[in-house]
Amino acid sequence: METKLDTGFKNILNLLRSFGKNYLRPAGLDAERSGEPLPVDHKLFMDFNKLGWSFSNLGGSRNKKQPSDKPKGPRRTSRMSVLAAEELAFWDQGAAMSLPGPGLGGPPVSLLGTPEQKERFLYAPFKDKSKPAWGAYATTEPGAGSDVARIRCTAVRDGEHYILNGEKMYITNGARASWVVIFASIDLEAGRSGHRPFVVEKGTPGFSVSRIEKKMGLTSSETAGLSLEDCRVPVANLLGQEKKSDKNQGFKAAMATFDQTRPLVAAMSVGIGRCAWERARDIAKEAFGKTPHSSKEILMLQRLAEARRQLDAARLLCWEAAWKLDHGENNTKEASMSKIFAPRAGMFATQVAMDIASLAGVRQDMIIEKCFRDEKIFDIFEGTGEIQRIVLARRLLGFPSR
Repeated sequence: METKLDTGFKNILNLLRSFGKNYLRPAGLDAERSGEPLPVDHKLFMDFNKLGWSFSNLGGSRNKKQPSDKPKGPRRTSRMSVLAAEELAFWDQGAAMSLPGPGLGGPPVSLLGTPEQKERFLYAPFKDKSKPAWGAYATTEPGAGSDVARIRCTAVRDGEHYILNGEKMYITNGARASWVVIFASIDLEAGRSGHRPFVVEKGTPGFSVSRIEKKMGLTSSETAGLSLEDCRVPVANLLGQEKKSDKNQGFKAAMATFDQTRPLVAAMSVGIGRCAWERARDIAKEAFGKTPHSSKEILMLQRLAEARRQLDAARLLCWEAAWKLDHGENNTKEASMSKIFAPRAGMFATQVAMDIASLAGVRQDMIIEKCFRDEKIFDIFEGTGEIQRIVLARRLLGFPSR
């Protein structure tokens, strides 16, 4: 699915395609064969570190600075990140999610962190290119999934520390992360006004991994449960302030993180769907020849065309959400739209691909059944489709968010 892009985007996209083909796809298949997440010493991570890339800043940090006599234009980070997310997911999303870096923990540190905190958590842990390092982000709990306002992890001030207690679950890279942004409440009675993000470092007493999840898809990605039991976290690790005129700062930081990441998750859905679609297209061409004859063949091609239309529309929604973010505009509505539409488009594409491949579609070497398994989660995490419909309806109709 070729798209008109400027030279800078094209060059990076070509690098990503080479990286995906030569590194991500083989690593993803390694995980499928073992049935386990990629280990921390996997060759993929070592090679990735040697390349010196950081997919959290693909849009601009590697570009030359603009001359001081010219006005600085909008950033390109979000748009490049969306392109990268789709391309990497095309090759293997589980492996892409496992790549070293701050991950989803990056946005809240960037949004609320002090210069010292940014140095400690966003830069220092990732300087050593001989040793892969990860960050992570934790809001989900056994009783608080899509409705993050219901989190019950608590943080109680005790001198120069906070004592955290609670459980977090479904945390990407949670077990291998050097630090995790944990959302906890300093006042359960205050609801979301009591939410505060804390950076909890690996090895902190009382902070432990409770389990590694076995999943239907994204096998190469590590998904962990985390436990906090009288975990003493320094006040210096609180992002933002405990008391501030804007009492919803913690909750807003979580929502702002989602506004940044939901277009990326939607683009990942497009990437997986595109992988299945292209495989199905090749199968159809080989099976049907130059001209389809039977009504069944014609119907299959119509469905294949419909899947392509949906994927293209989903991509445009992702791009719009990223464009608004790069231009400093609120993109909550567009982020929700992309998150609603793209996973359904991706799932439809994988279903069509399975139908076209017929019985051969369930073979692992066909890739299609893997795409089918990997795609399902995207309608669930980063806010389920049902929750996104509520968020979008409130925005479109002008109702206040709760």
